[in-house]
Amino acid sequence: MRKDYIKEQKARHARTVLAVLPIQYPKELLTAMDVLAVELWGPPGKVRGPGAGRLQAYVCAVARNAVAFVQAGGTKDVDGFLYPHACDSIQGLATLIPNFGGAGDKPALHYLNPKGEARPSSRRFLVAELRDLADKIARITGKPLAPERLTWAISLHRDIDALRLRLLEGRARLDLSDRALYDVLRRGEWLWPEDHLSELKEAVTGLAEGGAVKPKGVGLLFSGIVPEPMTIFDELADMGAYVAADDYAAVGRRVVKKPLVLKDDPLETLAWLMFAHPPCPTRATSLATRLTYLDRLVHRSGAVGVVIHTVKFCEPELFDVAGIKSHFGAQNVGVLFLESELEGELSGQTVTRLEAFVEMVAQRRKS
Repeated sequence: MRKDYIKEQKARHARTVLAVLPIQYPKELLTAMDVLAVELWGPPGKVRGPGAGRLQAYVCAVARNAVAFVQAGGTKDVDGFLYPHACDSIQGLATLIPNFGGAGDKPALHYLNPKGEARPSSRRFLVAELRDLADKIARITGKPLAPERLTWAISLHRDIDALRLRLLEGRARLDLSDRALYDVLRRGEWLWPEDHLSELKEAVTGLAEGGAVKPKGVGLLFSGIVPEPMTIFDELADMGAYVAADDYAAVGRRVVKKPLVLKDDPLETLAWLMFAHPPCPTRATSLATRLTYLDRLVHRSGAVGVVIHTVKFCEPELFDVAGIKSHFGAQNVGVLFLESELEGELSGQTVTRLEAFVEMVAQRRKS
């Protein structure tokens, strides 16, 4: 389906297509320059080709699977690659993937994510980084960045954020399963934003406005990099549990909740937005700031437990695990730590652990 969609976007709209590695990148800039972003989250499931063995086994599966997928020809329809600096592994792929083969002579673009708290110096640096990226994209597309198009794209993506936020925060009133909800939310990883916005508008009609909150079972906060395997939501439903709050880097941490601050230069507005995203360890957010944010998610959603569901060997995520466990343990909020290798489905052992955790926090809620 994605291949057909990419071909259609190129044939009907003459759009440039970039394969984008995780996690945070200035999608508004790509949209403004008529570039379709197709995110490469591994991909999950069975490794495509033998190339995964080119990286050490202790490198995360997102990076290992991406190498194998590209080497097997999975990205033959894209026009280039964008490597945001989410971590050393992703940044390293900017050199390794072209060297290992499969990418041909397609351009490799770099983008340095904003790190830490916003400061005047870091905002100036980010504006320069965005301008440099725009210039590199223009050399591929032959079309320079038009400020009015960037202003339009920023507004479009804010509309998308508003609908995603309504769906995530209105989860208890939404007439969709977790699996169906995440299917919709994650289609934004490869759809043209206007197409994604249309699907989100349709999904929002499922909110029971003004009605009673539907009992959905045991509410949990999920935190991690990417919700894979997606079968985790099917298992949760069978256990009588659901995702009450989302802190996945691929989903909830991408939704800017702060009111937009407009600057005279749309690149400065975009720089403000990049710093306005929720706390994330891949951007070196302090643990204290992140715990305050997670506290708010738990209390607002009514979640009775926290599941840290992350990709194995993801160092940025692992740095915060001990602090999250200690923080919520002191509040008598249960915490479960699950690691994934981006497998096609949850192992029996993982399902058993998750089921036992759901039973434990459900019992605490009753007592």
